[in-house]
Amino acid sequence: MKTLVFKCLLLLALVCSCSAADSIWNLCNKNSNVSSSSQISKNIDSLLATLVSKTPSQGFVTTTSSSYNKKDNVYGLAQCRGDISKTDCTTCIQDAAKKIREVCPNQSDARILYDFCFLRYSQENFIGKLDTSAGLIYYNVANVTETDPKTFDNELGKLFDKIRSEAVLRESQGLGKGKTKLTPFVTLNGLVQCTRDLSALDCAQCLATAVQSFMTTCHNKKGCRVLYSSCYVRYEFYPFYFPLDPARTGTSVGTISSVRL
Repeated sequence: MKTLVFKCLLLLALVCSCSAADSIWNLCNKNSNVSSSSQISKNIDSLLATLVSKTPSQGFVTTTSSSYNKKDNVYGLAQCRGDISKTDCTTCIQDAAKKIREVCPNQSDARILYDFCFLRYSQENFIGKLDTSAGLIYYNVANVTETDPKTFDNELGKLFDKIRSEAVLRESQGLGKGKTKLTPFVTLNGLVQCTRDLSALDCAQCLATAVQSFMTTCHNKKGCRVLYSSCYVRYEFYPFYFPLDPARTGTSVGTISSVRL
């Protein structure tokens, strides 16, 4: 794997914690502190149990853990990446549900992202609402050398226009993926995904916002991931989505390090 630098973009009163060993990103809203013995905390535990049990069958679920007092209601969403197996989805959601209670033990507004899945809950009903209020950017510090910057920008743009158009189709369920040849020996791989509660219009808007970073923070870089609560975009010079290219599954991509900005 290649050396990466990540950038945390924080808005509102959210705290970005990127230190969990097995997650890419997690957010704990410090303004949503609750007691571990409260009804809200019990509702979170109930909600997580539902997300763990129901997500793998369809790869996506939204649910509400409600109480007599509506102020204690908690809304939740879980989704696995659309190209992974049910087994991998099950493992990822189980890990996410456990880890989120460890990293955000006293918050009723929290989210966590792994390579294979995303999980979120809040006392505010966020279901079906576009959210780009906070995000995270990972980018490779190495510049593209395989082709000139203009050609790379053009090929990257064409690839993501194609897979973004695919993602908003009903049958795609928010997922778009594809690849293009930069040279006879170099392939650019791309993937986008929206949470499946979004409308096609909101999905398109989220992806457009995320892809803008390709021409700013990630411009001419050999890899980039832009993560929001409502969508995810990524490109790499190596295969990273399934099914993997059999001819390149053994390709070495070096060593990863991270730097907080």
